[in-house]
Amino acid sequence: MSSFKWKVTLAPVLALLLLTACDGGVGGKTSLTDTSGGQNAPSPLTFDFFSVDPSLNWNGMKDEVGKVITAKTGITLNGEFAVSGGQDRISLMAASRDYPDIVSPKGELSKLVDAGAMLDLTDLIEQHAPNLKKLYGNYMDRLKYSNEDQAIYVLPTYYAVDQKYFDAGGGFGIQHRVLKELGYPQVRTLQDYEKVLRTYSDKHPMTDGKPTIPLTLDADNWRIMITVTNPAFLATGAPDDGEYYIHPETYEAKLHYKRPEEKEYFRWLNHMYNEGLLDQESFVQKSDQYKSKIASGRVLGVIDQDWGYADAEDVLKSSGRAEAAYSHFPVTLSEELKDHSFQDTGFVSGWGVGITTSNPDPVRTIQFFDYLASEEGQILMNWGIEGKHYEIKNGKRVISAAVQERKTNHASAFQKESGIGLYKNMSGRYGDGVKDSTNNYYTTNFPEQIEASYTQAEKDTLQAYGASTWKDLFPSEEEFPVKPWGAAYNMPTPGDSDYNVIFQKTQDIIRKRIPEAVLSSPEKFDAMYDGMIAELNQAGAEKMEKQYTILIQNRVRLWNAD
Repeated sequence: MSSFKWKVTLAPVLALLLLTACDGGVGGKTSLTDTSGGQNAPSPLTFDFFSVDPSLNWNGMKDEVGKVITAKTGITLNGEFAVSGGQDRISLMAASRDYPDIVSPKGELSKLVDAGAMLDLTDLIEQHAPNLKKLYGNYMDRLKYSNEDQAIYVLPTYYAVDQKYFDAGGGFGIQHRVLKELGYPQVRTLQDYEKVLRTYSDKHPMTDGKPTIPLTLDADNWRIMITVTNPAFLATGAPDDGEYYIHPETYEAKLHYKRPEEKEYFRWLNHMYNEGLLDQESFVQKSDQYKSKIASGRVLGVIDQDWGYADAEDVLKSSGRAEAAYSHFPVTLSEELKDHSFQDTGFVSGWGVGITTSNPDPVRTIQFFDYLASEEGQILMNWGIEGKHYEIKNGKRVISAAVQERKTNHASAFQKESGIGLYKNMSGRYGDGVKDSTNNYYTTNFPEQIEASYTQAEKDTLQAYGASTWKDLFPSEEEFPVKPWGAAYNMPTPGDSDYNVIFQKTQDIIRKRIPEAVLSSPEKFDAMYDGMIAELNQAGAEKMEKQYTILIQNRVRLWNAD
């Protein structure tokens, strides 16, 4: 019997044994007396929580929202947040069998599942989590781990239920002051983007006594995917499926770097480097150095998601230099290509938060998650405390001008003290555009509130391009079909095969050879890039691609999309 099959058989048994031990039997009374936040104060309990994602503003639940959550549930989280992906930490957990009570492993879930670390949440949800059942509704089947193992190991938290996007935070960014001085020129292709950066930097070679940086990238560890390699598929008309391009009809998977169009994107980066427009330190600097340059105001352009440099933009905004913050454009290799940032994935599971076999009270834990998924919990996490962070006027939740100013210009400090937004990846959640029982939006991300959150510099730029929000500049969901496999990058991969070994080999090659190709002379670029593709195939990429194709096809069948 394979280790994978043994794990499948054992997991439900472990869950039942733990439930019986801590709850007096499956279906017994819960020890959390009032998940709706009534008068009966639940007993205090602390859980260790680990996330592979950073949380720079985590305040140990001493923030205003955190204190309310603890008062309502009795739960305090002893949180630990990785700063560079957390893969090694998860591997160590799996090897040592030393687990936190709650874990958010993102793409490393299979390591913990194969180690028998994760509880099956199916019965816990059914018996103790009415709000989670309501929230996931018809999507419950998408929570299952795989066709062979239909346990629920995590609550999806990275994708919200019925999400509708109203704004864009990625794409190719240019400082507002640059666009303004140049008369808000067209920014549609890589050539347009390059022209803007070149023209302004030629006019202003120095910024505050230091050399102006037309464009910089953050290739520090996993961040290389966000600012270096992911933009290659977005700029060449493909959707985000992690390291793969998925054929929309056959579901065949291949490393996206093999697409000829993407070779041309990296050729453009090579051109930018050799023209002196790409920061020479892009592939050696650390993330802190990258953000420090942005915060200085001398970086004209970024190719990133705004969460990757948000704290640097906060420095600019809080110091009265909002004009040095960034726009968001859907730049592509040529005008006939479309940026697929907003192609609809449907509801996507795979990444989320789960309960480990080390947890002393799974029932209290699932009830904690259930409170966060309740209407009260969702409003608290997204809006904060009524009378302090928002008011009710004519039946609508409204954020005062003073609070909005703090959220816009002092975002990090405001989040750390208020806790708003800190807990959204700790349970299932409703998406932007979904309304509660009072006909108010669950989140603050809806057109009117988004527009109110913009700085004046942003508003001026958007008006110049005939837009109200950044998303208005991007192709909309309606221009693309819904992807039947969701988002391929969050799909668990088998731990009992050589897939992960090959994948790591290919990652090592990509993270070494892409920078080398970009930093090479133009006449050496083709040989460098083609050599990388050959090296990937020699490392087993074609076998890995066939394995991933099967996983994609299985997911489509599991989700009844065929």
